[in-house]
Amino acid sequence: METLLVIDDEAGVRMAIQEVLQTAALRVITAADSNSGLSYMREEFPNIVLLDIRLGNESGINIFHQLREIDPKALVVFITGHGTTDTAIEAMKLGAFDYLQKPLDFDQLEHVVGQGLKISRLMRSPAAVGLLEGDAEGSDRLIGNGPAMQAICKQIGRIAPQNVNVLILGESGTGKELVARAIYHHSRRNQSPFLAINCAAIPDTLLESELFGHEKGAFTGAEQRRIGKFEQCHSGTIFLDEVGDMPLTTQAKILRLLQEGQFQRVGGNDTLTADVRVLAASNQPIEAMIKEGTFRRDLYYRLRGVTLHLPPLRERLEDVPELAHYFLFRFSRQFGSLVQSISPESLDKLRQYTWPGNVRQLQSVIREALIVATGPELLPEFLPLEFQQDSLNDDAAASDLAPVSDDMWQTLREFIEKALAEKQPDVYRQALVRFDRLILGEAMKQAGRLQFRAAELLGISRPTLRAKLRSLITNTVDSDETIKAS
Repeated sequence: METLLVIDDEAGVRMAIQEVLQTAALRVITAADSNSGLSYMREEFPNIVLLDIRLGNESGINIFHQLREIDPKALVVFITGHGTTDTAIEAMKLGAFDYLQKPLDFDQLEHVVGQGLKISRLMRSPAAVGLLEGDAEGSDRLIGNGPAMQAICKQIGRIAPQNVNVLILGESGTGKELVARAIYHHSRRNQSPFLAINCAAIPDTLLESELFGHEKGAFTGAEQRRIGKFEQCHSGTIFLDEVGDMPLTTQAKILRLLQEGQFQRVGGNDTLTADVRVLAASNQPIEAMIKEGTFRRDLYYRLRGVTLHLPPLRERLEDVPELAHYFLFRFSRQFGSLVQSISPESLDKLRQYTWPGNVRQLQSVIREALIVATGPELLPEFLPLEFQQDSLNDDAAASDLAPVSDDMWQTLREFIEKALAEKQPDVYRQALVRFDRLILGEAMKQAGRLQFRAAELLGISRPTLRAKLRSLITNTVDSDETIKAS
């Protein structure tokens, strides 16, 4: 259960916040003065602290420093009265998460606390890297004993302690945010803030304000000064997800920040500084975007102090069983499921799938299967519909292969010689179709009709084998008797 601490000398404020925010998942504890608040801080280690900036004659700034000494990762939100906004902004420059003005807007309060809890989870929940540490309870893991993921883990181990920007490239669902969190947790900045921003989820008109903040009156609706994420994240790490969706105007300000450590709030004239390590990620081909003029080349080179390329799941199918079991045990505890293992047949289906949605799709598949599963083992019939359909298509393609005999190879040679002599059209394609039927049939026979093993025997990828098998259904060829007759 997560914990929120309210330190405010007004009993009505404390009671109202507790009534609004306390749920089965969030415990709210309150303190009327600094001494009891600091005592709760040492005993409870709350995720978020709501701190009144004036506690009688005491300054919230002094209390803030003491809170940070106890737990540097606790997020502090200041509650400010009339005329104390400037003081709150100064506090945010020191590392506070946000500030709220009295009288409290409880919708805004719920939003700020909700955002804070998400960030707290990112900062506190370890992203475990197998080569660096064991799996901690409640942590997210980078899974994979195959060469591709082992290489990524080694790179993270080398990159994390270095104060360089990192560009993480990979398809959607490959785990780019998890890699960013692993870099943060193993970096020298891991006691400072970590903020994640999805550039694709924020409208272009608001993204610049979100990142750099704005001055009062900078645009319609800007009723007060707002501190941006870079200012909040001073001395910490910021993760810019889907950086390829960032507009060119915002790219220019990011570039200046990376080059000079300086920026200005929207609508402001004051030049501010921020020391922030930037981890950026994209599922788009950045170099192609540079040629199209939608991404700045100079920003690209600033972001890619080091580049990490995350492989899609289809290129590391050897990791699928380990990933599937990890998600099985994780969700079994969450759902109270009786399922304890995955059947060999189910694992074969999972290994043979092409995973267009990558690891995120595999996670969703295991979660969905556990919801409908009964008994101690995850059987193929519990997998989603696309796996049942794939099975039907694959079985149909495989069963369409005629048993291979020695005279069939001789028949293929005779067909080629006769077709060439008679100058028949499309000889090459017809010969290839017949050849595929023979060699795929032999490989499937030796592999016990398991496609991933047949692909290994042939030295081709699993998607290529599947495509060839399925093409045999649509590419009608002569029967064996017709081949012989020809």
